[in-house]
Amino acid sequence: MYRIWDFITSYSILLILGAIIALTWANLDYASYQHFIETPLLVNQWVGVLETDAAGQVHRVLTVHFLINDVLMALFFGIAAKEVWEAVALKAGALRGKKALTPLIATAGGMGGPVVVYLGVAALLGAKTFAEVAHGWAIPTATDIAFSYLVGRMVFGAGHPAVRFLLLLAIADDAGGLLILAIFYPSGEVAPEWLLLSLGAALTVYLLFNWLPRRLDRRAPETLPYSTWVRKKLSFLPYAVAGVFSWYSFQKAGIHPALGLLPIVPTIPHADHAFGFFAAAEEHLRDMLNQIEHALKVPVEIILFFFGLANAGVAFSSMGDATMLVMLGLLVGKPLGIFLFGWFAAVVLRLGLPEGMRLSDLFVLGCVAAIGFTVALFVASVAFEPGAIQDAAKMGALMSFSAAAVSIVVGLLFKVEKREA
Repeated sequence: MYRIWDFITSYSILLILGAIIALTWANLDYASYQHFIETPLLVNQWVGVLETDAAGQVHRVLTVHFLINDVLMALFFGIAAKEVWEAVALKAGALRGKKALTPLIATAGGMGGPVVVYLGVAALLGAKTFAEVAHGWAIPTATDIAFSYLVGRMVFGAGHPAVRFLLLLAIADDAGGLLILAIFYPSGEVAPEWLLLSLGAALTVYLLFNWLPRRLDRRAPETLPYSTWVRKKLSFLPYAVAGVFSWYSFQKAGIHPALGLLPIVPTIPHADHAFGFFAAAEEHLRDMLNQIEHALKVPVEIILFFFGLANAGVAFSSMGDATMLVMLGLLVGKPLGIFLFGWFAAVVLRLGLPEGMRLSDLFVLGCVAAIGFTVALFVASVAFEPGAIQDAAKMGALMSFSAAAVSIVVGLLFKVEKREA
């Protein structure tokens, strides 16, 4: 079983704390909360949201919200990308081979089901409502890996095969969510030619600081002098520089810049074997990719506190159609989608389920995966402009925590056999 308890616990506590402060603040003094997150920190020509001043000059404004959501959250998505990359690319990666097929197919249902429910119910509410909320279709596709894991342990126990299945599904869901953000939610007018800068940065840093040192090391395979020198003297600096260029190219290309580090992650020297998501064994690995992840652990925890603070501040009175649609997508569409597609993979395609896991466990797992929170909040912030609909959608993402209670009740009804590690 993957030992990620410490990582997830610290991550969750700070994120929840930030969200609670934001909710309290927004409901006590909404105007001052909005003033805080929209506070301009820097007027410049490079980083921030585009604005036109009274003289007609176009410039960028770095606000508190932009700094957190568009700049700092790139580190969070970089860590998520690292786990996805290792799961797909490395030997024994969790998303490779036949063992991953059932979770991957179930993930497709867990992302498609919420979309069908969200858009279907929106259509029933009328053309006007549908036009207002349709752009938020991707909000309920999210699964919050941290909180789902915590609830999964409560429902199934740490030793139940459904918990590992849940981790596979959640990380695949994250990968799908990254693609959805990049393709369907541009941050501005799309200018794909700017992505050449990201590609160039990725190729340059890979060839000069990864491939070339390893090539030269063939002359002295016992000591690996060139790779050792690069790792000790330069550390992660070349990849940080490449990340800055890649982030900037995403901003200019109109793709959400929080995804800007994704092309750089595969260029970083990595381990030869995957031990699992946030596995304890990775603490002893000396490859650059794992060293960077370990170095970012505490900063990302702090960033997630500020993410909760900058995004969860919605008034309770803001609940509306989008709130209901997000919740129905998560609490109805996701469990049904995961169960139906998982059943199809396991029974019809005869791919099976992990030993000791029942079909009824698959439905319970779908209820656990309905906690959208972090990524759902993020998608809501980019799907809608600030205002009543965005706040209503965010409220739906926050209220997806109710899936925890639903999961516990459904687990009792289906007589889940709790197994400790």
